[in-house]
Amino acid sequence: MKDKLSGQVDLTRLLDPASAPGLIADPGLRSALVARDATAACAILGSPSFHDPDEQRALRASGPAAALLTSWQKNGADLAARIGGSYALAIVDARRECVFLAVDRFAIETLCYRADDSALSFSDRADCVPGRGDQLDPQAIFDYLYFHMIPAPRTVFDGVRRLPAAHALLVDRQGAREIRHWPLRFDEQHRLPFEASRDRFRKLILDGVAAQVDGHQRVGAFLSGGTDSSTVAGMLGQVTGQPTPAYSIGFAAEGYDEMEYARIAAKHFGCQHHEYYVTPADLLDSIPAVAQHHDQPFGNSSALPAYYCARIAQADGCTKMLAGDGGDELFGGNSRYATQRLFEYYHAVPPGLRRLIEPLCTGDSVLRRIPGLRQATGYVRHSRVPMPDRLQSFNLLMQLDPAKVLNADFLARIDLGEPSKHMQATWGECRAPSLINRMLAYDWRYTLADSDLPKVRGATQMAGIAVGYPLLSDGLTDFSMTLPANWKLRRFKLRWFFKEALRGYLPDQIITKSKKGFGLPFGVWATRHPALQEFADDSLKSLATRGIVRADFIQRLLAEHLPEHPGYYGEMVWILTMLEHWLRGQGSPEVSG
Repeated sequence: MKDKLSGQVDLTRLLDPASAPGLIADPGLRSALVARDATAACAILGSPSFHDPDEQRALRASGPAAALLTSWQKNGADLAARIGGSYALAIVDARRECVFLAVDRFAIETLCYRADDSALSFSDRADCVPGRGDQLDPQAIFDYLYFHMIPAPRTVFDGVRRLPAAHALLVDRQGAREIRHWPLRFDEQHRLPFEASRDRFRKLILDGVAAQVDGHQRVGAFLSGGTDSSTVAGMLGQVTGQPTPAYSIGFAAEGYDEMEYARIAAKHFGCQHHEYYVTPADLLDSIPAVAQHHDQPFGNSSALPAYYCARIAQADGCTKMLAGDGGDELFGGNSRYATQRLFEYYHAVPPGLRRLIEPLCTGDSVLRRIPGLRQATGYVRHSRVPMPDRLQSFNLLMQLDPAKVLNADFLARIDLGEPSKHMQATWGECRAPSLINRMLAYDWRYTLADSDLPKVRGATQMAGIAVGYPLLSDGLTDFSMTLPANWKLRRFKLRWFFKEALRGYLPDQIITKSKKGFGLPFGVWATRHPALQEFADDSLKSLATRGIVRADFIQRLLAEHLPEHPGYYGEMVWILTMLEHWLRGQGSPEVSG
């Protein structure tokens, strides 16, 4: 796969005190948008914008690369705090003797890099970083099996890091250091009347949609039938004054198909509705290509249906798609938010009473054998697990036991506690008083930046179409951070404000439906369709020869677990299948010791 922004900077020359200040002949930047002056160069990917109106006018007049370079010369590394939008940027400055990389708040655009004493190499893709080796990081592979993706800053390639969302990298004489440029500050004391907040909310969404449409002749929308995608599809029609081209994916599998709700939204807003039902044959045709398109192993199973959705839109003449990602994570829409609030109530029980209860609620307690008390003892045990580890209490890999899943030699090279350390560090970045806001900030990293956005980005890139996220606009994000916490999660009611603010705009059936999205019935199909079953068997048995996953576990997974519970164990079969096909695309990479 080709990268869109890359570079390789000779640090020995750039940081040489004997060198006269002045731009080296080749600053090492490769991008469609590059600007230079006498001592520096700037390359940009995406659509940045300035918070300052005068700087934004300069950006429109001279273009983003030139405007960013001018601001850099005035503000240095503070530049990143002055800009928003979606972007990845790289600046090489001979006068300041430094290199500066940065990505936007949610890593809509990404940058990966490797650095040593002599050179800094970077690219928007981990597999395209100049000079990277072929060795794979075993810890990253374990992280993939744990999270079903690899959270930044680690990548699957040994020695290559990915800039986390809202971070910059500064390399100068003091070394290389990552800097958070957008602080996670929630104003939980802010109060506005509901009506004023509702009106501002609707306008911010409309403005976000309008900003994404600019410059494109035909813009379509992903339409799952949920509140987010339905809102975006409806407002896209308002902005363009034309019926919205809307694209939906269905599955001929009970419990997975949401086409009914997509049709309700399409009819309500008068969309040009296009439907496609993904089949097991589509999986056979596309799994290798989808797996190998990503720059590292990626296990979000919605990637394949999202690709088909984008492909249909591109064939229909769309040059850009709008996605509804972000609504759940800004306004409190995921069911785990209510679940964790329920667990938190346990901590209001007086400590003395908890000390009496807890010895009776261990895993081997006799109370677990009494009808009705099994759930109560489980509630106590899970409530005692501190956040954020409690969010992974039912992690699939850990439930299966890594010692029974992974090859012993591979297991010896990893730290089983590393995911917990990563989650605790991420949790600690946000100091909001309320549980809901801390969970939202946590999900901005794991759900958005490292999973859902790479899914949609990969799907649209494969289809040759651009994508925008109007619900992740800076204005709407900032607005969400000023809402009262109980407007996001009111008792156990998810995204209360979002739904109430759109009541009367969205159909009632959309507001009251439960969330599903483009979930893929892979496990169910793998037990019913012989060709797909054979494909999964071949993929996993091939993976078993690579020294990562135990052959006896693969055999047990395919012969026993999957047939018994295809919906549950199908997820493990999927992530192992995607890992195998990504590895095939890399040739024969070695896992470092």
